Amino acid sequence: MICLAERVKSNVDLRVGGEFSSRMEAKDGSVGFDFSGIYTSVVPYHALEFQFGNREANVQFVQSGSDVNVRVTFDAEQLHPIEHQREGWQAILNNFKRYVESR
Repeated sequence: MICLAERVKSNVDLRVGGEFSSRMEAKDGSVGFDFSGIYTSVVPYHALEFQFGNREANVQFVQSGSDVNVRVTFDAEQLHPIEHQREGWQAILNNFKRYVESR
């Protein structure tokens, strides 16, 4: 699996009914994809739910001592193996972790 989150462009309207869109691609631009959807639930500091296409995802922010664990549950699609999909979501979370820790 190629980590696509090297270059990211995104727009976010973080409210119920708000839309988001992201373009993720390799640094050299050789491969990439668009990802967009609508927020269906926003609970500040605790959880987000959204629809993307005909699928849904849930993101939970779970306090663990002084840390926060981010847990993503998503409806898998049928085109790609589930393991590749997990790896893709994990790559996004790993990049988010690096970004947060660098601030």
